[in-house]
Amino acid sequence: MISPKLSSLMFRRLGALLVAASVLGSAPLFAHDLWIEPTTFAPDPGQVVGVRLRVGEDLLGDPVPRNPALVNQFVVEDAGGRKPVIGRDGADPAGFFRVAMPGLLVIGYLSNPSAIEMEAEKFNRYLKEEGLDAVSALRARREESTAGARELYSRCAKSLVLSGSPNKEQGDRLIGLPLELMAELNPYAIRAGEELPVRLTYEKRPLAGALVVAVNRLNPAEKQSACTDSHGRVRFRVRSGGLWLVKAVHMVPAPAGANAEWSSFWASLTFELPSMNTARN
Repeated sequence: MISPKLSSLMFRRLGALLVAASVLGSAPLFAHDLWIEPTTFAPDPGQVVGVRLRVGEDLLGDPVPRNPALVNQFVVEDAGGRKPVIGRDGADPAGFFRVAMPGLLVIGYLSNPSAIEMEAEKFNRYLKEEGLDAVSALRARREESTAGARELYSRCAKSLVLSGSPNKEQGDRLIGLPLELMAELNPYAIRAGEELPVRLTYEKRPLAGALVVAVNRLNPAEKQSACTDSHGRVRFRVRSGGLWLVKAVHMVPAPAGANAEWSSFWASLTFELPSMNTARN
């Protein structure tokens, strides 16, 4: 039998280990994707939709409860205009809205910046994985490649939800995120195998030379990736249904007085297609 004194010591040590694991485990979360996953991508008019935030990789993620300190913008926009996505602090789903009318709805989430500091090796690997070659080159010119880095990162997430029948005349639109992915065709109105043009903008201007990746939950290992052209555009072939995530990262020098060297913006766009997407009007 374990003595009360030894048991108390074991619990204190276990608690310390759990705290340490929590601190260490939370640090790399910024490098994972954050996306919007509504409770349904095909709601009926009048239906209440839960807006879940998820963080992870390959569309396997953990819940991100609503945190008022992080929420900068949380909205849904339909043909009638824009309204806030409301919610309870600490709750998952992070917000809710009611579908007012049929059509394509755009959900948007922008976080306030969060800070992180990384050692040189990890930061350099992260720059390579996210296609941030310009930042790597700038660090090399400044002779900073062997130095760690402090970063402020912001999340710029969107999701497209369809209520009712798809219509090619209804499309995605810019909602004012610093880094924003916009589908230039309604993904719910294209055939399986057709190309979906997507445009990436930074501060409302097309961003050229940025790596954009598309992932499908049915086959997350088969990623599609391309760099944006001079118009900020890439094209992906929508080969199957299921949940799609399109993502990109952009990094710039942090503003003066930010207590960081770099500011990054993580854009994501989600939509979910039927397993057999056929011709639509």
